[in-house]
Amino acid sequence: MSIPRLLIAGTQSGVGKTTVSLALMAAFRARGRRVQPFKAGPDFIDPSHHKMACGRVSRNLDGWMLGADLNRKIVHDAVQDADIAIIEGMMGLFDGASAVSEHGSTAEIAKQVNAPVLLVVDGSAMARSAAALVSGYVQFDPDLEIVGVLFNRVRSEKHFHLLQEAVESAIGMPAVGYLRPNDDVAISDRHLGLRTAIENDEVTLYAELGRMAQETVDMDLVEELARKCVGQVGPWAFSPEAPLDAAHEPVKIGVAYDPAFCFYYQDNLELLQAAGGEIVWFSPLRDTVSPDVDMLYLGGGYPELYAEDLEKNNGMRHSIQAFAGRGGVVFAECGGLMYLAQGIKDFEGRVFEMVGVFSGIASMDRQTMTLGYREVQLTRSCILGEAGTTVRGHEFHYSTYDACDAVECACQVTDAGSEARGQDGLVRNNVLALYTHVHFASQPSVPRSLVQAARARKPLAH
Repeated sequence: MSIPRLLIAGTQSGVGKTTVSLALMAAFRARGRRVQPFKAGPDFIDPSHHKMACGRVSRNLDGWMLGADLNRKIVHDAVQDADIAIIEGMMGLFDGASAVSEHGSTAEIAKQVNAPVLLVVDGSAMARSAAALVSGYVQFDPDLEIVGVLFNRVRSEKHFHLLQEAVESAIGMPAVGYLRPNDDVAISDRHLGLRTAIENDEVTLYAELGRMAQETVDMDLVEELARKCVGQVGPWAFSPEAPLDAAHEPVKIGVAYDPAFCFYYQDNLELLQAAGGEIVWFSPLRDTVSPDVDMLYLGGGYPELYAEDLEKNNGMRHSIQAFAGRGGVVFAECGGLMYLAQGIKDFEGRVFEMVGVFSGIASMDRQTMTLGYREVQLTRSCILGEAGTTVRGHEFHYSTYDACDAVECACQVTDAGSEARGQDGLVRNNVLALYTHVHFASQPSVPRSLVQAARARKPLAH
């Protein structure tokens, strides 16, 4: 189907794409529009804010992890009952997995889903130079449809009119408006990015961002530009999954969700459900024991910031250790891996005791950042599937796992350039812990394998 859609892209990282995207989402929602949000790239935090602004689950799109067909299907399926789609880009418009091609970039996604681009420019310290900057972006790729520009961090209407006149007179590009800097609606930052929405106590900031946009942005023009989308989202070549055998009872999957563990792709959860899983939410921070389930899914997040509280929750730690010890299926990613270690050493060097399925220590270090796309190949059969299975994802963390004894790994890892990145996937019995956040849609056999493994262990997991 064809639906008005607009991709919000920045000239570079740090220009305020998230602020602008949230402001437009909230403004459209206040105008009575059903807004479907999306996020380009492997990001968990921005989508959590999208959900708060729109009241709808945000979906990730990614040229490298998922490819054109899956991106188109995800958009097509999500917008069925929406009035407009807003896609927040990542990094700079043309930045991605390659320095010489558009692969993995926001520009690539815009083309894949036929979305016109609204370019966000930090206008705080420029006037006519804005025309040169925008002109360069427009001319760089004539096949990309950049339809307008929005200036961020502009303090006065007079300054905006200078920027508007410069851009519109030089290249005929409409400047739809501007946002003023406002510390009251700023979302604070930390080592992995913005604070997550689950940690945000001031929910009124989204409405305030929407109000700001309606004051200084021509929302009618923005909606008109969104209608410039060319044709349908598709087509794509995608084979639907075989339907679940109704004879099977659902497999209960305990998914950790709280401020310490909240990094999940929505599609991962839904693919587990499609494979026969039933999601049971629980909190390693607040609940006293793990739920009565057949599998545990411990996602990423900020366990290092809540390590003291996690350590104090002895009942939860011991119940997870017991579940793993009797053969229960446990899948963990990044922060979940850290939680399953013997302990977490925080940025100040303090060590807090964790679950202890693995005997090493996960140590935080601000000087050691691991970031990039990853392709994971299983070197041995495990709960994710048979040896040789590949699945794509990404890494982003400031911790390292310091082993205290021999380590068994289930995976070899390469990056987006096919360069070897060593091993991943700590494995012990039916427990698998990866530093890589994998996207199940890149290999649909993975969620089926997890559910099948949990079903096979059901008699031992209770």
